[in-house]
Amino acid sequence: MTDAPTEREGEGAFSKLRRRKVVQWGLAYAAGAWALLQVVGFAADTFDWPRQIQQFASIGLAVGLPVVLVVAWYHGDRGQQRVSMAELAILSVLLLLGGGALWLYGQRDTQVASTSAPPAAPTAAQAPSAASADERPSIAVLPFENRSRLDDDVFFVDGIHDDILTQLSKISALKVISRTSVEQFRDTKLPIKDIAGQLGVKSILEGGVQRSGDRVRINVQLIDAGTDAHLWAETYDRELTAAEIFAIQSEVAEAIAGALKAKLTEGEKGRVDAVPTQNLAAWEAYQLGRQRMPRRTSEALVEAKRFFSRAIELDPNFALAHAGLADSLMLQAEYSGAPMELTLAQAEPVMARALALEQNSAELWASAAFIEWNKGELDRAETMFQRALSLNPNFATARHWYTLLLRDSGRLDEALTQIQRAVALDPLSSVIRNVLGSTLEGQGRFPEAMDAYRRAVTIDPLRPGSFLSLAGLLAYALGKPADAVPFAQKAMELDPANPVLASSLAWLHFDLGNYTDATGLLSVARQGGPAEYSVLGLSAFMNLTRGHQQGVVNDAERLLASKSSYDNGIKPVRGLGLRLLRDHDLQIGRPERALARYARAYPELVVTPSPTVDFSNWFVAADLALILQKVGERESARVLLDRSEQIIRTLPRLGNRGYGIADVQIHALRGDKVKALAALRDAEKASWRSDWRYFRDFDPNLASIRNEPEFKAVFADIERDMARQRAELAKRPKDAPLDLGPSR
Repeated sequence: MTDAPTEREGEGAFSKLRRRKVVQWGLAYAAGAWALLQVVGFAADTFDWPRQIQQFASIGLAVGLPVVLVVAWYHGDRGQQRVSMAELAILSVLLLLGGGALWLYGQRDTQVASTSAPPAAPTAAQAPSAASADERPSIAVLPFENRSRLDDDVFFVDGIHDDILTQLSKISALKVISRTSVEQFRDTKLPIKDIAGQLGVKSILEGGVQRSGDRVRINVQLIDAGTDAHLWAETYDRELTAAEIFAIQSEVAEAIAGALKAKLTEGEKGRVDAVPTQNLAAWEAYQLGRQRMPRRTSEALVEAKRFFSRAIELDPNFALAHAGLADSLMLQAEYSGAPMELTLAQAEPVMARALALEQNSAELWASAAFIEWNKGELDRAETMFQRALSLNPNFATARHWYTLLLRDSGRLDEALTQIQRAVALDPLSSVIRNVLGSTLEGQGRFPEAMDAYRRAVTIDPLRPGSFLSLAGLLAYALGKPADAVPFAQKAMELDPANPVLASSLAWLHFDLGNYTDATGLLSVARQGGPAEYSVLGLSAFMNLTRGHQQGVVNDAERLLASKSSYDNGIKPVRGLGLRLLRDHDLQIGRPERALARYARAYPELVVTPSPTVDFSNWFVAADLALILQKVGERESARVLLDRSEQIIRTLPRLGNRGYGIADVQIHALRGDKVKALAALRDAEKASWRSDWRYFRDFDPNLASIRNEPEFKAVFADIERDMARQRAELAKRPKDAPLDLGPSR
């Protein structure tokens, strides 16, 4: 055979291409390539493949076309089978060019991605990733100017501002920044562009309100933050009635939606146009209550409760006022040490009345969900939170509270997503930043958690909760209770009526060995909340240390009766009542009584042969396993230990959701002293210090290793470290400033 096909005289170019089958091969290849691209596109849509796969397939098939045409030219005639040097050279050049094109495209794609990204990857505490995917038109409503200049009108102007912001937030096609964050820019001199950059929005709404007699005038203007151009403006001059105020608010919301090309659904339009009350005085009282909620101090929450109650007196059918009252009650249990049992008894009927009056309010469903979560009705609470967010995806508080449910259920990734979205909607909320910190801490991401707590303090240096969270992180994630004391002291100074803060500070001194300080602070805490769970928990431990066994039993029984599920990020006491009563029962030879008590409290743990051990109960599984061993149910005990160990492998050792030395207990109960002592040393090196005296002297789970030299050596090292920290704290000047370190 020859290297090239024989040419024919008088043959035209098209005939030659057909004879060599270039045309046929080209058409067949094009049809096959088109069909293949359809298959790739369908698969990419179905399996959510990256867009680059389709792009590379297109480029590869385009490169393949000239290769096929060259092959056809040389081999289309019958019998032309040999590969010539010319053909080989052409194919090599084509393949090199095609490979180069693919490489250049990949490089260009990488460069585009890198140049479009920020210069440094932000931490979760700085720039929530959930916000980056939000492409909706975004707006912040700055605090309105009080044009009447009368101090008595400030709350009224703020109420108008808050309601317009709330109405806008009901429009799901918009991203609306929450009130707490925009409040930071009251009376600011910053340029619009800088404000928008800090809040992550493209549009700013400014306004002013003037109240004069029975008239009100509201001026509003919508500004493009990038160009400073006015997109829309309007002045409303109306009679001062509740109906007119709500009419203005709905008109503003709908006009802004139109200006930003954000379409309202029929349901959203109905919610925006709704009139919550016809009583202007009730509306004013409600606004006064809401304006006192963000600080979360005992005094502020008492005032909020009073104003909400007044609003209900003026208009018993004002559903939002009922929800506000329920919120103020529930937050008193969290932030002021109010007994949870009493709080729930008061809040539940108030919330039931609110939902009987109104079913289409995100605020109401979120408040109802918060109550259900505190009752332990997690499925009902989650359904209600999801209902709230379906009605108003911009409702940062609902995402904040939903985060707490997810976090306490062990769904930490989902919790982080929700709180990141809440931060995006309310980036300058100290409360929400604090929950971001506790969520990161629960994942063992302590530097990021520290950054979030510091940011929360910077945003609102008068809010005690953020200082308490910093104290908890320092003490129980980093093993520095002495460094934590000044932050806990600052929290107590900001809210001296809160027994949680006094008992938390007392617990730090107890761990350090400052028993005189701990005793005095516990007395202060008892005055404010004698039945508060952290007060009872510390009282029980102090009685145990002093050998007052009956006092331990009394405190433990009251702890067990408490329905509180909070730990406030500094000292978990959940299950402590059961543990201390178990210890007493075992000491007097009554394991059956201890088993019955656990069976009532955690029936899912005594189901044989397959108990349910999960994030909600793993921390009592080892305690129960010891009882089962004592009553001869060793196989049931083994299953509990195995399943508890599976849970703790997913958790950090330290921090507000850490497992502490649960692994040491599990190994000790299995009789594996070598592993138990090695894990104990690992915990000590990692700076575990929480409740260390109880585990050293009293915990029966560790009885099998308590007399081992390594056990004694570990706790001797911890005791020396506590003595060192105690001495450093004693040297600290009383007026030394707090070291917050860097905050972003």
